[in-house]
Amino acid sequence: MATSSGGGPAAPLALRPLLVELNDLKRVHSAGRTGSIAERLFAQGWGALTGGALAEEVALDITAKALAAARLCDLDAAFLAAAGLDHGAASGVLVAGFDAVTESVEAGLRDRLRARLTEPGSVVPGPLPAFVAALAHQPRAGVTCPGKPRILLEPPENHAEHCLMVAVYGVVLSPFYRADPTLVFLAAMSHHFHNAAMPDAGFTGEMLLGDHLGPIMARITAWALDELDPTLRQTVERARTVLPDDATAEGRAFHAADCIDRVLQIAQHLRAAELTMGTVLDDMELVHAGPVKAFHDRVLTDMHIP
Repeated sequence: MATSSGGGPAAPLALRPLLVELNDLKRVHSAGRTGSIAERLFAQGWGALTGGALAEEVALDITAKALAAARLCDLDAAFLAAAGLDHGAASGVLVAGFDAVTESVEAGLRDRLRARLTEPGSVVPGPLPAFVAALAHQPRAGVTCPGKPRILLEPPENHAEHCLMVAVYGVVLSPFYRADPTLVFLAAMSHHFHNAAMPDAGFTGEMLLGDHLGPIMARITAWALDELDPTLRQTVERARTVLPDDATAEGRAFHAADCIDRVLQIAQHLRAAELTMGTVLDDMELVHAGPVKAFHDRVLTDMHIP
């Protein structure tokens, strides 16, 4: 287990490849579906919570769907059913996608998550709070530093995508910190409530607000909390108590997830800028094996491509 001051590792390196791959769920879109996969899972999570689902079940369900989507993208349960697969066949596909990326996930958690793909719940979604759409429409600030102009990388992620990714990361990281994954999930899903109403000027804007920052954030966070029924609000408020610091296992899991997501969001822009044709053609086999590959290769050679 990591601690904020101990000499051991502060995070599990073995999970790095999975977290990098999951981050692209903020950038995967499909025809007929509004928003990225991450944005839609954020809405699904809040719909399940307002519909009365247990927070623990929602945390496992949404995380399992995200892990399966890492490779399958929008080949999800809804699509597979519409395409004619029965429950058993569809579950087999989802589990195959899940198993392809989760070798590094702690075994007990992995089994609980896999079970959500074979035996999904049947919760009727409740009404979506207004903050769900507001966070999906609120862009993140980019890279900001007081006293310096911001660095904007297009397209920006939105706050719904960031909250969802931190929530999923938090669940996956929770065994390392011996944290309650449900508390971490809810804390992450709600940690930018203030940005439903507050435009994101980043760290720079927060510093310029000075003493006004705390009262403003408290006031507009309450606007989002007011949209929840009393029981759910109490549950969310309890989870949010882990946000201020890393004094608890849940706080460490949350802040690790938040930090990792913020940096990986920028890293993917840099990774794209460094992409080479050798990686695309040789490592990723863009022109892949098949009955016409030899012809494809000749076409590219004779066209001097690349």
